[in-house]
Amino acid sequence: MYCMPIPSGGPVVDRSLLRDDVYRRLRDAIVDGTFTPGEQLKDRELADWLGVSRTPVREALLRLGTSGLVVALPGRSTTVSTIDAQAVRDARDVIAAMHELAVREMTGRLGEDDVDRMRDANSRFAAAVAAGDVGAALEADEALHRIPVAALGNHALQAVLEQFDPLVRRAEQRRFSGDGDASVEQHERLIDLLAAGDAEQAASVAFDIWHSLPAEDPADD
Repeated sequence: MYCMPIPSGGPVVDRSLLRDDVYRRLRDAIVDGTFTPGEQLKDRELADWLGVSRTPVREALLRLGTSGLVVALPGRSTTVSTIDAQAVRDARDVIAAMHELAVREMTGRLGEDDVDRMRDANSRFAAAVAAGDVGAALEADEALHRIPVAALGNHALQAVLEQFDPLVRRAEQRRFSGDGDASVEQHERLIDLLAAGDAEQAASVAFDIWHSLPAEDPADD
């Protein structure tokens, strides 16, 4: 175990930062590898980095623990979790089922504006993949898949995704560092099927997109 090196030169967040924003900043720092598996996370140092009090940082770390991104030992330390293949597979299966459900329910019900926004997100995703910008690719991918989920408005489904999505995003980091072009094509097929009203095929593609994510730790290769 070793203490985390706090990134230097990062932007200081406004002190009115909401708890959700603190959570997202820390979540993203783990997903993108800023904080790596085994690093110790100290709430005081994180609070100084973000420019906030320790309270929202502690709350964010608790949420990250439920997502499996950190491991907390009461009274001792909080560290970034290692990439556990079984945990990723379990989360991936749940995430795949949730997106399959959202797409099945929203096929033929999305407005033209929603479909256009999905196509725009996929264009941004393709550009990011071509440029080797994994962070931008993850952001565009999340924006694309969020559209049918948000349109459905199922809060229980959204809560499940909120809990397990971060763990799966670390596996996506690996995918988008490799053959991201295949994901571009899968996105295009998904969007076309949604627009055409083919619920069964659209749901199947949505499931496959998520269920095909690699779950192994890159260090095992």
